[in-house]
Amino acid sequence: DAYVMHGDTADVIAEKIADMRARREKTGKPPMSFGMAAYAIVRDTEEEARAEVARITTLDPNAPGFGNYDQWLSGTQLEREMKIAEYSVSNRGLRPDLIGTAEQIKQRIAAYEAAGLDLLLLQMSPQYEEMERFAEKVIN
Repeated sequence: DAYVMHGDTADVIAEKIADMRARREKTGKPPMSFGMAAYAIVRDTEEEARAEVARITTLDPNAPGFGNYDQWLSGTQLEREMKIAEYSVSNRGLRPDLIGTAEQIKQRIAAYEAAGLDLLLLQMSPQYEEMERFAEKVIN
């Protein structure tokens, strides 16, 4: 069994994992795996990575798909306030802040591993090219 979460900070994810582990333990079932959705941007400098975040989150208020943002918020029960920039990237993928240089991202991933996270479901765009870059710079 697995529990997959929207993106969030390592502290919030650690709390959710601890809660789910305690609940699972009460059932007597074996441990679960834990995953999280995240958007990743790796660049040679943090400035380049932050510029890409600005590019993808600068929204045209008349663009299709964003006209119903306020309506969507009013009909949704969220744990925390959500910003329109987060709405532009699915599953609250920007909250984990996997944005920056390869070394910065490796450190942030290590914090999630320490929190108990087993799996990252990464979103990037364009997917193929960015996954190649991530594999070469972060995983390699």
